[in-house]
Amino acid sequence: MEQNTENLSDEEVVQKVRSFDQELYAVIVDRYQGKLLRYALSLIKDEQQSLDVVQESFIKAFVNLQGFDTKKKFSSWIYRIVHNEAMNIIKKYHKETPLLDGIDFPSDENIEDDFTKQEITDAVKKCLREIPLLYSEPLELRYVEEKSYEEISDILHIPLGTVAIRISRAKKVMKRVCQKN
Repeated sequence: MEQNTENLSDEEVVQKVRSFDQELYAVIVDRYQGKLLRYALSLIKDEQQSLDVVQESFIKAFVNLQGFDTKKKFSSWIYRIVHNEAMNIIKKYHKETPLLDGIDFPSDENIEDDFTKQEITDAVKKCLREIPLLYSEPLELRYVEEKSYEEISDILHIPLGTVAIRISRAKKVMKRVCQKN
Protein backbone atom coordinates (compact mmCIF):
# COMPACT_ATOMS: atom_id res chain seq x y z
CA MET A 1 0.00 0.00 0.00
CA GLU A 2 0.96 3.58 -0.44
CA GLN A 3 1.90 6.03 2.30
CA ASN A 4 -0.91 8.02 3.99
CA THR A 5 -3.99 6.53 2.34
CA GLU A 6 -6.06 7.18 5.47
CA ASN A 7 -5.81 10.93 4.72
CA LEU A 8 -7.16 10.49 1.20
CA SER A 9 -10.83 10.82 0.38
CA ASP A 10 -12.56 7.85 -1.22
CA GLU A 11 -12.65 9.72 -4.49
CA GLU A 12 -8.89 10.38 -4.33
CA VAL A 13 -8.21 6.69 -3.64
CA VAL A 14 -10.43 5.74 -6.59
CA GLN A 15 -8.52 8.16 -8.83
CA LYS A 16 -5.21 6.56 -7.78
CA VAL A 17 -6.63 3.05 -8.35
CA ARG A 18 -7.79 4.06 -11.83
CA SER A 19 -4.55 5.85 -12.67
CA PHE A 20 -1.72 3.65 -11.48
CA ASP A 21 -2.20 1.50 -8.39
CA GLN A 22 -4.97 -1.09 -8.48
CA GLU A 23 -3.66 -2.54 -5.20
CA LEU A 24 -5.08 0.54 -3.43
CA TYR A 25 -8.59 -0.84 -4.04
CA ALA A 26 -7.98 -2.78 -0.82
CA VAL A 27 -8.27 0.59 1.01
CA ILE A 28 -11.80 0.97 -0.37
CA VAL A 29 -12.68 -2.59 0.64
CA ASP A 30 -11.34 -1.99 4.17
CA ARG A 31 -13.29 1.26 4.50
CA TYR A 32 -16.61 -0.11 3.32
CA GLN A 33 -16.78 -3.85 3.98
CA GLY A 34 -18.38 -3.67 7.43
CA LYS A 35 -20.79 -0.88 6.54
CA LEU A 36 -21.92 -2.53 3.33
CA LEU A 37 -22.37 -5.88 5.03
CA ARG A 38 -24.55 -4.27 7.70
CA TYR A 39 -26.58 -2.55 4.98
CA ALA A 40 -26.96 -5.74 2.94
CA LEU A 41 -28.04 -7.64 6.06
CA SER A 42 -30.70 -5.02 6.74
CA LEU A 43 -32.12 -5.65 3.29
CA ILE A 44 -31.89 -9.40 2.77
CA LYS A 45 -31.56 -10.63 6.34
CA ASP A 46 -29.35 -13.60 5.51
CA GLU A 47 -25.69 -13.52 6.50
CA GLN A 48 -24.28 -15.72 3.72
CA GLN A 49 -26.29 -14.04 0.99
CA SER A 50 -25.26 -10.65 2.39
CA LEU A 51 -21.59 -11.63 2.25
CA ASP A 52 -22.10 -12.73 -1.36
CA VAL A 53 -23.87 -9.48 -2.23
CA VAL A 54 -21.07 -7.36 -0.76
CA GLN A 55 -18.35 -9.41 -2.48
CA GLU A 56 -20.16 -9.23 -5.81
CA SER A 57 -20.68 -5.49 -5.32
CA PHE A 58 -16.98 -4.88 -4.71
CA ILE A 59 -16.18 -6.83 -7.88
CA LYS A 60 -18.74 -4.88 -9.93
CA ALA A 61 -17.50 -1.59 -8.51
CA PHE A 62 -13.91 -2.46 -9.38
CA VAL A 63 -14.80 -3.56 -12.91
CA ASN A 64 -16.82 -0.38 -13.47
CA LEU A 65 -14.49 2.00 -11.63
CA GLN A 66 -13.59 3.86 -14.82
CA GLY A 67 -17.26 4.85 -15.12
CA PHE A 68 -17.42 6.39 -11.63
CA ASP A 69 -17.63 10.20 -11.61
CA THR A 70 -15.10 11.33 -8.97
CA LYS A 71 -17.02 14.62 -8.62
CA LYS A 72 -19.75 12.60 -6.89
CA LYS A 73 -19.66 10.69 -3.60
CA PHE A 74 -18.16 7.23 -3.88
CA SER A 75 -20.14 6.04 -0.85
CA SER A 76 -23.47 6.70 -2.58
CA TRP A 77 -22.26 4.87 -5.68
CA ILE A 78 -21.08 1.75 -3.83
CA TYR A 79 -24.20 1.67 -1.64
CA ARG A 80 -26.32 1.82 -4.81
CA ILE A 81 -24.47 -1.18 -6.22
CA VAL A 82 -25.13 -3.11 -2.99
CA HIS A 83 -28.77 -2.02 -3.07
CA ASN A 84 -29.17 -3.31 -6.63
CA GLU A 85 -27.46 -6.61 -5.84
CA ALA A 86 -29.60 -7.08 -2.72
CA MET A 87 -32.80 -6.32 -4.66
CA ASN A 88 -31.79 -8.97 -7.20
CA ILE A 89 -31.46 -11.52 -4.36
CA ILE A 90 -34.80 -10.48 -2.85
CA LYS A 91 -36.52 -10.84 -6.23
CA LYS A 92 -34.83 -14.18 -6.84
CA TYR A 93 -35.88 -15.74 -3.55
CA HIS A 94 -39.21 -13.93 -2.98
CA LYS A 95 -39.08 -14.25 0.75
CA GLU A 96 -38.37 -12.27 3.86
CA THR A 97 -36.01 -13.67 6.44
CA PRO A 98 -35.54 -12.47 10.01
CA LEU A 99 -32.97 -9.87 10.99
CA LEU A 100 -29.78 -11.10 12.56
CA ASP A 101 -29.61 -11.07 16.32
CA GLY A 102 -26.30 -9.26 16.60
CA ILE A 103 -26.58 -5.54 15.84
CA ASP A 104 -23.90 -4.49 18.23
CA PHE A 105 -23.77 -1.33 20.32
CA PRO A 106 -20.32 -1.34 21.91
CA SER A 107 -20.29 0.30 25.30
CA ASP A 108 -18.04 0.90 28.25
CA GLU A 109 -21.15 1.32 30.39
CA ASN A 110 -22.32 -1.12 33.01
CA ILE A 111 -24.11 -4.37 32.18
CA GLU A 112 -27.54 -2.97 32.98
CA ASP A 113 -27.10 -0.24 30.39
CA ASP A 114 -25.95 -2.81 27.84
CA PHE A 115 -28.95 -4.99 28.65
CA THR A 116 -31.33 -2.04 28.27
CA LYS A 117 -29.75 -1.11 24.93
CA GLN A 118 -30.08 -4.72 23.78
CA GLU A 119 -33.76 -4.76 24.77
CA ILE A 120 -34.33 -1.55 22.82
CA THR A 121 -32.38 -2.91 19.84
CA ASP A 122 -34.41 -6.12 19.89
CA ALA A 123 -37.67 -4.15 20.05
CA VAL A 124 -36.60 -1.89 17.17
CA LYS A 125 -35.52 -4.88 15.04
CA LYS A 126 -38.84 -6.60 15.73
CA CYS A 127 -40.72 -3.50 14.65
CA LEU A 128 -38.52 -3.02 11.57
CA ARG A 129 -39.25 -6.62 10.50
CA GLU A 130 -42.94 -5.83 10.52
CA ILE A 131 -42.86 -2.74 8.34
CA PRO A 132 -42.53 -2.90 4.56
CA LEU A 133 -39.08 -2.68 2.97
CA LEU A 134 -40.28 0.51 1.27
CA TYR A 135 -40.14 2.16 4.71
CA SER A 136 -37.57 0.12 6.59
CA GLU A 137 -34.82 0.71 4.02
CA PRO A 138 -34.78 4.53 4.21
CA LEU A 139 -34.95 4.33 8.02
CA GLU A 140 -32.00 1.94 8.05
CA LEU A 141 -29.98 4.20 5.75
CA ARG A 142 -30.79 7.33 7.75
CA TYR A 143 -30.43 6.13 11.32
CA VAL A 144 -28.15 3.08 11.18
CA GLU A 145 -25.94 3.99 8.23
CA GLU A 146 -26.19 7.73 9.05
CA LYS A 147 -26.68 8.75 5.42
CA SER A 148 -27.96 12.20 4.45
CA TYR A 149 -31.23 12.59 2.59
CA GLU A 150 -29.20 13.42 -0.54
CA GLU A 151 -27.19 10.21 -0.22
CA ILE A 152 -30.37 8.18 0.36
CA SER A 153 -31.84 9.77 -2.75
CA ASP A 154 -28.75 8.70 -4.74
CA ILE A 155 -28.71 5.19 -3.28
CA LEU A 156 -32.41 4.48 -3.83
CA HIS A 157 -32.71 6.50 -7.07
CA ILE A 158 -35.71 8.40 -5.78
CA PRO A 159 -36.30 12.16 -5.54
CA LEU A 160 -35.23 13.98 -2.38
CA GLY A 161 -38.85 14.80 -1.55
CA THR A 162 -39.76 11.13 -1.76
CA VAL A 163 -36.97 10.31 0.70
CA ALA A 164 -38.39 12.82 3.17
CA ILE A 165 -41.93 11.50 2.72
CA ARG A 166 -40.88 7.86 3.12
CA ILE A 167 -38.88 8.58 6.25
CA SER A 168 -41.74 10.60 7.71
CA ARG A 169 -44.26 7.87 6.92
CA ALA A 170 -41.84 5.19 8.10
CA LYS A 171 -41.55 6.87 11.49
CA LYS A 172 -45.35 6.89 11.82
CA VAL A 173 -45.66 3.26 10.72
CA MET A 174 -42.80 2.27 13.02
CA LYS A 175 -44.43 4.06 15.96
CA ARG A 176 -47.75 2.29 15.36
CA VAL A 177 -46.10 -1.10 15.00
CA CYS A 178 -43.96 -0.61 18.10
CA GLN A 179 -46.90 0.59 20.17
CA LYS A 180 -48.94 -2.42 19.06
CA ASN A 181 -46.18 -4.72 20.28
